[in-house]
Amino acid sequence: MTEAATTTAAPGPYGPVFEWPVRVYFEDTDAGGVVYHANYLRFFERARTEWLRAQGWSQERLRTEAQIVFLVANMNLHFKRPARLDDQLLATVEITERKRFSATIAQTLISAEDRSQLIVKAEVQVACVSLVNFRPHLIPDTVIAGARTAA
Repeated sequence: MTEAATTTAAPGPYGPVFEWPVRVYFEDTDAGGVVYHANYLRFFERARTEWLRAQGWSQERLRTEAQIVFLVANMNLHFKRPARLDDQLLATVEITERKRFSATIAQTLISAEDRSQLIVKAEVQVACVSLVNFRPHLIPDTVIAGARTAA
């Protein structure tokens, strides 16, 4: 499997579901050969970063040009089944709600070989903040498409 992003055909209000391939390496697993629970966060973070890149925004460009960063404000995880060494997975990103200064992102980690196998699902709330003072900053329309909702 090559490391390339894909999107699904049915777009939601903020665009299609973004998918990023993940391979489970030895370093990702615990003594039992199962992905260590904290490493799922790394998989989700990488997928969100690559989703931003697919929108034309690298983390560095956000910092230097827009003078903003996104911080995780809240995250809920639901572990459904374990991922193991050498598994090929897909990490998904879907914006489900956009407010003026924050967004809610639904993420899943599924088997790339059997998409019906859900490994972990997450709901991530991110806040957009200014690098100048780390106070809330309006999310630029060019970062997350779609109409704004109330704060």
